[in-house]
Order: sequence, then C-alpha cells, then structure tokens
Amino acid sequence: MTGAYMTGLGVGFSLILAIGSQNAFVLRQGLRSEHVFGVCLTCAFSDAVLILLGVIGFQQIVDQAAWLEPVFLYLGAGFLFVYGARSLWNALRSSEALAPASGKTASLMATLGVCLALTWLNPHVYLDTVLLLGAVSTRFPGNELVFAAGAVTASFVFFFSLGYGATLLRPLFAQAKAWRALDVFVALVMWAIAGKLLLGA
Repeated sequence: MTGAYMTGLGVGFSLILAIGSQNAFVLRQGLRSEHVFGVCLTCAFSDAVLILLGVIGFQQIVDQAAWLEPVFLYLGAGFLFVYGARSLWNALRSSEALAPASGKTASLMATLGVCLALTWLNPHVYLDTVLLLGAVSTRFPGNELVFAAGAVTASFVFFFSLGYGATLLRPLFAQAKAWRALDVFVALVMWAIAGKLLLGA
C-alpha cells in the first residue's frame, strides 16, 4: 500500500509541476491575496474528482462517447485564447491598475468561475489526471484508491503551497513592471496551450 501511495504522490507532483494556465492563475491570485483559499481548494478538489474518475475507468466513458474529446478541445482552446487576450490587455493598462493593492477585486463567484473554466475546459487536465493517472493506477490491482490518494495529496499540497507561497514574491511584484511581465507571461502561456491544442486537433 505504501508503494502505491508514494507512486501516486510522485506521479501526481511530476504532472502538476509544469507551469500551465491553471497554475499561472493560482500564482496570480496568491500574489494579489484574492480568494486564495477558495481558488486553491477548487483546483485541488477538481483534481481529486478527475483523478478518481480516471481510477474508476473514465476512459471507458470516452470510448463510448468519442465526441467528448473534440468538444472539450475546442472549448478549452477558445477559452484560453480569450483569457490570454484579457491578460495582455491587463498588461497594457496603467501601472496603477496593476499595483497589488489597487484595482477592482473580482467577486469570489467570478473568480471561482474562471478557475473552474481553466480546469475543466483544459483537455490536458483530462490527459494527465484522468487518462495517464488512471492507466498508472492499474499497476496496483486492489490498491488503485491508495494510488489515487497519493495523487490527490500531491494536488492539495501543490496548489496550497503555490497559492500561499506566492506571498514570498510579493516584494518583487510591488513594481508595476513585474505585474505587466506576469500578465504578458500568462497571456503567452494561454495562447501557447491553445495553439498546441488546435494544432494537435
């Protein structure tokens, strides 16, 4: 059982560490100290649901409904493109609007809505958490849920560390140019992922 848990923990961390649209969003919310707990919990809980779906056989659902894959692909690419454009617009705005303590704070519901879209409309999330982790879990017959528990632990530890650890970078982001650079970086990440999804379609 320990081997299954540790493998799930290690594979979970290896898949989630790469900077992506979801991670960039969590980082930005952490830097602004806006709804950090809700965002981290939403991301981690969503991952937990997807991991469990993979372990209990989500691949079978996809096999029976092949139309789901292209639908999620195009919806995800479209959302990422729009969100990237919004980030670039933020980068072009005045320095005052980009200061950590200024600017209009989005409501909790609006923030969680963006968070859920970045998670559930991203086909890569399904490839990683559902298909790949689901496949690896079959190496531990009888202990699949223990493997899933390890992967879920990795998600919770990572997202809460990223969200609350971002405060260590706050002195750097007291400068407006750092915020602009982050917004440009987020836009490029979003567009790169959207382009990759469409090119691979």
